[in-house]
Amino acid sequence: MTEADQDAVTEVLSALADPTRRRILDAIAAHGEATATVLARELPVSRQAIVKHLAVLTRAGLVAGHREGREARYTVLPARLNVTARWMDRVASEWDSRLSAIKRLAEDAGGGSTATGA
Repeated sequence: MTEADQDAVTEVLSALADPTRRRILDAIAAHGEATATVLARELPVSRQAIVKHLAVLTRAGLVAGHREGREARYTVLPARLNVTARWMDRVASEWDSRLSAIKRLAEDAGGGSTATGA
């Protein structure tokens, strides 16, 4: 994993650590695109708070906004989510390998057999 990918994962995890930002991202994904006004109507958060959360999501590369009239419309950018998902898959795979190795060691240390109660 490149240093840029590592930075992306850190930014994504930091941005998504907040449950409100996760809800905002889910809402934008459900709509395809959304404005802060639309999101504020759907979520129990003020429009000003939505705008602040959108700024964090934008800096993390998770959403992008484009002006349309007086409002910005936001869409989800999947690239950094994909990088983060690949990292998580790799970490999970490494843990699976480690746990399998520990299991083998434990079975070898125990003689590889189970008590039958005979």
